[in-house]
Amino acid sequence: MASGSPLLWPRVLLFGDSITQFSFQQGGWGASLADMLVRKCDVLNRGFSGYNTRWAKIILPRLVRKGSGLDSPVAVTIFFGANDSALKDENPKQHVPLEEFAANLRSMVRYLQSVDVPEGRLILITPPPLCEAAWAQECLQQGCKLNRLNSVVGEYARACLQVAQDCGAEALDLWTLMQKDGQDFSSYLSDGLHLSPKGNEFVFSHLWPLIEKKVSSLPFLLPYWRDIAEARPELSLLGDGDH
Repeated sequence: MASGSPLLWPRVLLFGDSITQFSFQQGGWGASLADMLVRKCDVLNRGFSGYNTRWAKIILPRLVRKGSGLDSPVAVTIFFGANDSALKDENPKQHVPLEEFAANLRSMVRYLQSVDVPEGRLILITPPPLCEAAWAQECLQQGCKLNRLNSVVGEYARACLQVAQDCGAEALDLWTLMQKDGQDFSSYLSDGLHLSPKGNEFVFSHLWPLIEKKVSSLPFLLPYWRDIAEARPELSLLGDGDH
């Protein structure tokens, strides 16, 4: 049986906490990316609910290794801070001090550079704003006190932007965009912390232009069905896969 060379499917890597893990749910921002990139890229969801940058930094080398240049992701989102910014007194397990948070992000960017994922392929995403009233209700149901504050989340968002600027990576400042012009951002969140369907739409609409720039030169993989040679389909199907 004739076989062409293996088809290399470029990859987009989504690395983050629950806001990334849940992004493949129906209407999720990750699912929307995967839909836009079908037959161009595989979108890999590497979101870990509850994780902070201290833990993320440890697992990143297990997720991305140095391979041939063709293996390395064409784009990577790094989306942490919602757990790091938890208040130390109320949630010491997830809390990561601000300076360490910034250092961890820097360290992850440096690691990716060392395995041939240059900063031009990276997008650092700030945590979204926190709706304290809704999250307080959630905490109450879990039997704990309010363990996050929007003003504190804002400090982590600014640190994320600073790291992106220092490293030459792109940034998506959700914390600022969702609160722009003093708008009520609570409808973007399902429980004050995680994204609602409207919030997922918002993230996708702002993230897609950044991703699209990084993948615009990638071909559509394998020919359109009308273009396949009828008499000898293998001539169309065992080429280089670029269409």
